[in-house]
Amino acid sequence: MKYEEALHRLEEIVEKMENDELDIDTLSAQLKEAQQLIKFCKDRLTKTDEEIKELLSPEQG
Repeated sequence: MKYEEALHRLEEIVEKMENDELDIDTLSAQLKEAQQLIKFCKDRLTKTDEEIKELLSPEQG
């Protein structure tokens, strides 16, 4: 899954929650999915940040 796809799916879940479109039976599953998506996005951002810092470090130049 790409970062943009995960972020889009997370936005869909949040929108459904804000609009009270989730019933009690699916709320728990959607929250678990959202939690996994948040972790995925956070990990991806952290990895990208580390890669950028490594590329821009003075030792590389």
